[in-house]
Amino acid sequence: MNQGRLEPVHPGEILKEDFLRAYGITPYRLAKDLGIPPIRVTEILKGKRAVSVETALLLARYFNTSPQLWIRLQAQYDLESAEPSIRERLKALKPFKAAA
Repeated sequence: MNQGRLEPVHPGEILKEDFLRAYGITPYRLAKDLGIPPIRVTEILKGKRAVSVETALLLARYFNTSPQLWIRLQAQYDLESAEPSIRERLKALKPFKAAA
């Protein structure tokens, strides 16, 4: 943790805790029900793979959520993960000002 901030939460953590554990579904069953390779689910759960648009659509249908939920979780994770590595560049960057 940097500067008292929490580490970004990968969508796989949400999938694992709020869906698989909550409903008693194994990663293998999820993969089979979605028609995707089990390794894809495993890698998402471990935070080693992003939730793709295709996977977001499948998860949304399966869990009766929106695909936007999964895409937004992934986008938030990506933003929070990338920001620290370019923090100094962001601070030094002067915002564009249009000519009056």
